[in-house]
Amino acid sequence: MANQIYSIIMKKIWWKEAVIYQIYPRSFYDSNGDGIGDLQGIIQKLDYLSDLGVDVLWLSPIFASPNLDNGYDISDYRMIMPEFGTMADFEELLAQAHHRGLKVILDLVVNHSSDQHQWFQESRAASDNPYSDYYIWKDEIPNDWQSFFGGPAWTYDDQRQAYYLHLFTSHQPDLNWEHPALRAEIYDMMNFWYDKGIDGFRMDVIPLISKDQSYPDAVSDNFDQVIFHNYANGPRLHEYLQEMHQQSSGRYDVMTVGECIGVTDQNCMMYVDERRKELNMLYHFEHMSLDTENGEKYSRTSYHLSDFKRIFQKWDEALGAQGWYNVFLDNHDFPRMVSRFGDGGAYRLQSAKLLATMLLTLRGTPCIYQGSEIGMTNVSLSQIEEADDIWAHNYYHEQLAKGDAPAGIMARINACGRDNARTPVQWSAEHHAGFTTASAPWLKVNPNYTEINVAQAEADEQSILLFYKRLLALRKAYPTLIYGAFTQRMPEHESLFIYERHDDAGHFLVLLNFSADEVEHVQDISVEAELIMHNYDSPGAASFLRAWEARVYNYSVKFEIKQ
Repeated sequence: MANQIYSIIMKKIWWKEAVIYQIYPRSFYDSNGDGIGDLQGIIQKLDYLSDLGVDVLWLSPIFASPNLDNGYDISDYRMIMPEFGTMADFEELLAQAHHRGLKVILDLVVNHSSDQHQWFQESRAASDNPYSDYYIWKDEIPNDWQSFFGGPAWTYDDQRQAYYLHLFTSHQPDLNWEHPALRAEIYDMMNFWYDKGIDGFRMDVIPLISKDQSYPDAVSDNFDQVIFHNYANGPRLHEYLQEMHQQSSGRYDVMTVGECIGVTDQNCMMYVDERRKELNMLYHFEHMSLDTENGEKYSRTSYHLSDFKRIFQKWDEALGAQGWYNVFLDNHDFPRMVSRFGDGGAYRLQSAKLLATMLLTLRGTPCIYQGSEIGMTNVSLSQIEEADDIWAHNYYHEQLAKGDAPAGIMARINACGRDNARTPVQWSAEHHAGFTTASAPWLKVNPNYTEINVAQAEADEQSILLFYKRLLALRKAYPTLIYGAFTQRMPEHESLFIYERHDDAGHFLVLLNFSADEVEHVQDISVEAELIMHNYDSPGAASFLRAWEARVYNYSVKFEIKQ
C-alpha cells in the first residue's frame, strides 16, 4: 500500500513533530482579579505547560476587539486587547515561552474584521474613499446567502447607502480580497508579528476569503453543501494563499495551520501539498459534523463508529506523503470531547484517556484544547442569560420565535453550544476553580470543578493529566507514531477502533473500545509485544477490552516511562 512508504519519502520537519496546545486566553487564567484571563496569567502557567510536554501554544485572538464574537471580530490587528494586557506583556510571554522551548502561534482572522475597524469606518464613509474597496458592497442584495450565526448575510448600511457582506455577524464585515491594497495590508501585518518572533498562525476560516464574483444563490438547504459550494474554495483562493506564502509566511521558519471549513478529502491537497507552497497543514470538520443533521449546529443525530473511523482512514489516504493535517477532537467552537465522543459520566476517566490515546497516536499534528488534559466536561446552563456565545443567543431567540419551549432549546444549547469549551480552566477546588479572585468570572465555572481540577489531577497517580504526560513522552520517543503508516483493522466494527502505526523503525498496535461494554477484540497479539500504555489501573484479560479501554502495544524497542 502507498501509505506504507510514507516514512521513507515524507519530509521530516518540526511542525509535524510538534503537539499544539490551544489556549483560549479569556478562560485560561486571570492574573489580576478582574474575572478575565490574560497574558500574564498565561505566563504564570508556562511551567505547567512545559511540564505537560506540549510544544506549540496557539492563542485564540488576543487583538483589540469589541468582543461581540469573543475576539474573532478584530478592530486593530496590531494592538493587544486591553483586557488581556499590553504589547509588553505579549513580548514577555513570547520570550518566556521561547526560553522554555515552547513556540507560540497566533490566530489570523482575515476573512472579516470588526465593523469598528478603521478600515470599515473609512470604507462606509463614501464610495470614493481610499478604503472603499476593502469590503464587499452591493447596491442591491445579490443572493440568498445566510450567515453562519443565523439571518441574512447582507446588511444595509445607512451611511454608505449600500449592502455589505458578512458571513458571520453583521458586526463582522467580510474583507474584499479582490482588492490588492487590502491583501498587501494583511501580508504586512503578518510580517509585523513574524518579525516580533512568533512561530506561525492558525488561519481562521481561511477557505472563505475568495468569493465567486457572480454571487450565485445558495445551492442547497443543507448548510454544509452551501459552505462547500458557495462560501469556500473560491476561484482565486489558491492564488491568494500562494501569494501569502511568497509575501509573508514562506520567508520565515513557521507553522501555518488552516481552519479548513468547506474542504474535503477530494480537494485538501490543493491546500497542503508541500510542492504548492500554500499551507503547512489544515484541519477539517468532517468528523465534527458527523452527528449533526444538514450541517445545522444545534440539530444532533446519532452516528456509527464505522463512519467515524472511515473519515480518518480516507483523510490519511488523501494526504499521502505530501500533505499533512492537524488532528483535533474539540476546540473553542465545539463541545468538550469527553462529553461528545466519550462518556462524561461513569466512564469519564477511562474515555478521556481513550480519546487522548487516539489523538496522540494518529498520523498528524495533534492539538490539545485547554482543560482536555484533565477531562473537563460540558457545562449545564439553566437559562440563556448564563450563555455568552452570540451563536447560542441567536439560536435561542430564533427558536423561541418559532414556538419552541425554552427548556428544549437550552437542552440543545447545552449539548452543542460553544460555551461548553469556554468555561474557565479548573485549576483547583478553591473558589471559582482557582481561575480568578474576582467576585465572579466572565463566564460561569462548571460546578464540577471541586472534583475535576489540575491540583487534584497532579496529586493522583492515575489521573488523566498524568496519562497525557506519558502519552506525550511516548510520542516524542518514537517517530513511528508521527511519520509511520496508518493501517486500520476491523474497519466495520461498531465498538472497536483498532489500528497499527508502523515503519522501518517501529511497529505499534492501538486498541480502543468506544463502548461501555466488554468486547472481545480477536486480535492476534504477539508474545513479543509489550503493553506500554493502558487506561485502567491494571491490565485485564488479553483478548477482551473493558468499557472504554485503550491499549497500546509496542512490537519494537522497549520504552521506559517515568511513573
